[in-house]
Amino acid sequence: MGLAYYVTRLVSGERTEGNRHDTGLAILEFGRAFPNEAIRSLHVTADGEALFVRLHDNKAGFMRSRRNHYACHLIEPGRVRVTPLPDAKGFSVEFLDAPTQNGTFVFPTEKEAAEVSLWLLDNYVSVTDREIDEIAEAPAEAEAPAEDVTPDRAS
Repeated sequence: MGLAYYVTRLVSGERTEGNRHDTGLAILEFGRAFPNEAIRSLHVTADGEALFVRLHDNKAGFMRSRRNHYACHLIEPGRVRVTPLPDAKGFSVEFLDAPTQNGTFVFPTEKEAAEVSLWLLDNYVSVTDREIDEIAEAPAEAEAPAEDVTPDRAS
């Protein structure tokens, strides 16, 4: 009798909240999906259905609650498009590598929405663009005079 009651409750989906707002489980699931990525911070949407993850090396990740688990996605540089909404608390996202995750996301505050959009903007800049910028900013090294260098000593 007890087992039948438990199975009926489990199947009926009485727990409409599911794992929403369970950031501990979200951290564990993301760690399981991407064990080599260190989480810097998380921001949950107002409805608790999605989490945006900022990683240690300015990468970004995304998680969507799928009732009993989270679908985790690592956002590759240049593979996301963000469109602002009339409400400053949210934006619309198009993931080029995972179109099933596309959607409109609203956060509890404008500050959180702005911070997440900045992560995504930073993630949008490709690695090659960053390397080119670093090379341009690095001071030119002084070269040794050509007369002191012999073919045996050239590096």
